[in-house]
Amino acid sequence: MRVIFLFALLLAGAASADDRPMTGAEFEAYSTGKTLTYADNGQVYGIEQYLPNRRVRWAFVDDTCRIGYWYENGQEICFVYEHDATPQCWTFHLNEGKLKARFVADPPRAALSEVNQTPEPLLCTGPDVGV
Repeated sequence: MRVIFLFALLLAGAASADDRPMTGAEFEAYSTGKTLTYADNGQVYGIEQYLPNRRVRWAFVDDTCRIGYWYENGQEICFVYEHDATPQCWTFHLNEGKLKARFVADPPRAALSEVNQTPEPLLCTGPDVGV
């Protein structure tokens, strides 16, 4: 009985660690210098390159790149892009070595999952090529 109780406590601790949003420092340490591809329900959603000084370059699938930055707001990581000054806030969670991103305005079930990671820059199309 005691072994079962200890095992249950370990499982509960592991689950809560996955559900705990990353801090800004944790997110920065994980993402800076990487280009991450995110999927929604198995379909590629977009790609973001994380640059030094909390700068980012984002593109939806087959779309032009958007330049912006991110900042920490409590447990949220908020992004602001040049084309739209409205903050887009997310919580990021590390799950089995990969990021899960939950848009704050979406229901709890909605999340993007990291499906690829590379140190290569995001290849931009459109008017911002070479930026």
